[in-house]
This record gives sequence, C-alpha cells and structure tokens, in this order.
Amino acid sequence: MKNIITLICALVLIVSCTEQDYYEIPTDANGDVLFTGISSTTSTGISTLDNSFTVTATFATAKVGDMMTVELLKLQIPPSGGTTNQLLPLTGTQKQVTVGADMKATVTYTRTEAQMSKVGDYVTVVFAGKTDYAKKRVDMVPATTVSKPKVTGKEIDVARTAETAFFNVTVAPKSGVYTGTLVAKRKNGLKAPWVDVTGTPFSGAQPFLVPISGSDFAASKDTMYYSFSAALGSYTDEVASTVIVRDPYFFLKKAATLTLGGSSAGRNMLINAAVAETDLTANIAISGSLILKGGSAWLAAGNKIEFVPSTLAMYESNNSTNIIAAFNAGVSATTADPIVGAGVYIYKIVNGPAPTDVYYGIMKMTNVLPGTSVSFEYRIGDMYAHLSVIK
Repeated sequence: MKNIITLICALVLIVSCTEQDYYEIPTDANGDVLFTGISSTTSTGISTLDNSFTVTATFATAKVGDMMTVELLKLQIPPSGGTTNQLLPLTGTQKQVTVGADMKATVTYTRTEAQMSKVGDYVTVVFAGKTDYAKKRVDMVPATTVSKPKVTGKEIDVARTAETAFFNVTVAPKSGVYTGTLVAKRKNGLKAPWVDVTGTPFSGAQPFLVPISGSDFAASKDTMYYSFSAALGSYTDEVASTVIVRDPYFFLKKAATLTLGGSSAGRNMLINAAVAETDLTANIAISGSLILKGGSAWLAAGNKIEFVPSTLAMYESNNSTNIIAAFNAGVSATTADPIVGAGVYIYKIVNGPAPTDVYYGIMKMTNVLPGTSVSFEYRIGDMYAHLSVIK
C-alpha cells in the first residue's frame, strides 16, 4: 500500500512539472492569479449600399502571433435535411488571421461571401483559436432612412391644405459619406402611375428635404405612396412610405388655469405660459371676475381676441375648416363667460399684422372655482407656419 501511495505522489509531481500552455493559468509578476477580461468585437457593419463589412476582435487570453480561424455562421437547413433553419457554418468562408501586438485581429467579408442581399439578412462571425474565442453578429441594415412628414422639425399628420411639409431622408452607407443623389417618386393610389416628386433628383446636404402637400392629393383619394431610391456603385437602396391625408385640424391641444390676481391671471396661449393679466403676452386673461378676455396690456398694443359660442361635438371633431367657418358665421364677442351654455368657445387671436399672426382655435371649460379660477382645455395651430411659434 505504501508503494502505491509513493507511486501516485510521483505521478502528480511529474504532471505538475509538465508544460501545458493551453491550460496554464495566467499570473502576474508576483505569481498571483491574473483574472482576464472577456474578448470583445466591433464591426463597421453593412448596409444595403455596401459591398463588404469588417469585424475586429480584441482578445483577452490569446497571445501575440496566435493564428485564429474565422468562419461565418448563417441560418440554413442542415445538410442532413429537415425543415427548420439552424445556425451553421457557411461553406467556403473559413479564413486565417493573426493576433497582432495590440491583441487584435481583423477580418473582412464581402456581401457575396456572406450571402447577404436585403435588410434583415445576418451572419455570425466566429473567431476561434488555441486559447481564445470571439464572435459578432452582423446585420444588413437599410442605408436610407425616411422620417414622417415634418414641419420645423416636428412630425405632423399631413392636412388637406396647400401648405408644404417635408420628409427628411438620410442616406448613410457604412462605407462612408454618401455623395450621390436621391430619386423620389409618388403615386396617388395603388393603380396610379408613378410621377417624380418636385425637386427630383435631390442632392447636396442631408437630410434631403422631399416636399409633400395636401394639395398633391386628388379630392377623392386620401392615400399617397412614395418611393425613395439611392444608388452606390452597382447597389440600389429603395425605401417605401405611405401617407394618408386628413382633413385640416388644429395641431396642438393644451390645458391652462387662470387664477384671479397675481402671476397666473393671464396666459400666453402660444407657448402655454402663465403670466400676469398685465403682461404684454397675455392674449387671454381674467381680471375682477372669471369672464375671459384679452390681457389689458396686450389689448392696448393693438391685439385682440374674440369668442363665438360652440358645442362639445364641434370641439371633439377637431375639424379646423368647419370650426373656422362656424366662427365666421357666428356672432363674436370680446369676452366669454365660462359658465354659460356648453362652456365651449371658438376663438380668434390676432397677435400681429401678418396673416400668420392670426390664430384660430377652440376651447372647452374643464373646471370653474367661483371667485377664484377657471380651467380650460384648448386646441390651437391651424397653419404649418404656426408650428415654429407655438410651443
């Protein structure tokens, strides 16, 4: 028994003295175990206008000069058959790369090698070596992005008016700055012919501003189809968008409370800010009673606000064309009693000499505290030009 124990100890001593780089535990200068990090990867990525992509791995436990085998994995039916895709090595994609002094290794694949052709295609790039491993998923993304129609940076629903909003279109291949052009087409209905959007082809600074107006829509058609196309070399990226026009409407809905006396007896309805009744921007206010009117200093500057009684149904409809027509057909007054009738009023604010200084809207009372305050909800902004002023 003693001889067996001696033999085992000798074997342990021999094994412990044998060099095995693969299983060697890294230590620092003091011989303490060195806990290493995890390998990481970065990629240039690939878009629908790019021919290739590059992946760089930064290794944690590899050594300078180590050879790494790189391979692409892709969803595919196994060679043995079946109906379910599996993430398997892609034939012919093995490459050899060397770990550099910076502990990095880089590989490049073309879209042909990776069998990528459309948005959503992806591969997993795998680095495998003697002492380390890393992987990176690379997805093909669209080079072209299209915003909803915007006015002064704000997204809007296009109204059936002659005013113009703009798609903000950006073309950004991963390979570098895009210097080509953008072709934009539209058709008012599925069976309608494609026509160039005014300004096509677009070039220069991005985003490309592609116009859209409610007057582009036929009276009987409310849907417009758009196509945006960019090209780089032999590749073309095309993005589609659909817009449904709506009847003219007030763009914004806000809420306010006027309190008798002090700093919140008035309201600047354009920016929904509480102000004193005497403030130069108080286009609605109360003073002495809860009767709504224009602020005293604001009225003295030549501005005015008028009210026409309305209905809750008119408020809920939010059809600015009908609401403005009802104002013009009604009998206006320079004051409004918040507890009379339905508590709903169409208003017209004249805030300056320009046509865009005229603001129509509609309000409904939400709470009246006798002798103290009146609260209301209001809609405002019936012109795209108002969106640069109204906050």
